[in-house]
Amino acid sequence: MEKKQILLVLLIIGTAFWGISYSVTKLAIGNYSPSTFLFYRFLMAVVVLTIIFWKYVRQTNLESIKTGAVLAVPMFLGIYLQTIGLKYTDASQCSFIAGLCVIIIPLIKLTVYKTNIPLKIWIAALTALSGLFIIAIQDQLTINLGDLYTIAGAFAFAVYLISVEKHAAVKNLLTSIVPLFAICALLTFFLALTDQNADWFPQKDTFWMGVMYCALFSTAYMYTISNISQRYLSAERVAVIYLFEPIFGAIAAFFILGENLSMRLLLGGSLIFTATIISEVNFKKRKQKLSIKRDTI
Repeated sequence: MEKKQILLVLLIIGTAFWGISYSVTKLAIGNYSPSTFLFYRFLMAVVVLTIIFWKYVRQTNLESIKTGAVLAVPMFLGIYLQTIGLKYTDASQCSFIAGLCVIIIPLIKLTVYKTNIPLKIWIAALTALSGLFIIAIQDQLTINLGDLYTIAGAFAFAVYLISVEKHAAVKNLLTSIVPLFAICALLTFFLALTDQNADWFPQKDTFWMGVMYCALFSTAYMYTISNISQRYLSAERVAVIYLFEPIFGAIAAFFILGENLSMRLLLGGSLIFTATIISEVNFKKRKQKLSIKRDTI
């Protein structure tokens, strides 16, 4: 197995963790403040990653802290906005709408960096967008508040993924991972201080179980794999792989929260999955193989 293929598998496993995290987060937060939940989530991730990457933590310098800060802002905004969105919309719907970053990335690259995007990525992105439209748009072409928060979070995630790709191309991001999450923890801490509804010591076990799950799996594991992967995979490709996330998210919401898997959700999800396949198939290589087979025959 090549390194890229291994990273693809690890990313898909991570999308399962992410998909499940929507239901876990919705269950954990309940009526609690999202800011305290996210603070404990990031804080625990910092502790775990400091132990795992102690070798790189010792190499931390001003440059790695600056890089961590640049990446922390869009990541913090993406996670915070989508966590707020969960208070107003279903976990399954939120996980699907979060996939909007798959089309936002090429649009940002086209408008800001004037980067050419392969045709198949545009086809995949438009197919995914069609699926997301089917899922998110309600009767009378309205969209709820939670969906708007989630869409805003998708924009922030798109900026984060582009930033990771840009920095990963010229440097090793492993020394910036702990500073990245430490800055996110600080941002959520200050946010919680301004939140009058913040409860610093919730009594429910589901809150702390949610913190542990999200810190270990959907934060420490997933973002570390994502940052490493983008030395070898483009932001567009990583974003399309992330579209496995809503598939797992819908399944988890069905079993954990008892949410219904409506026909609209299944149809939209099928289009998103199709977009994933389109983005991953190398059509040029397939054409070359077919022509070689014909020549040998």
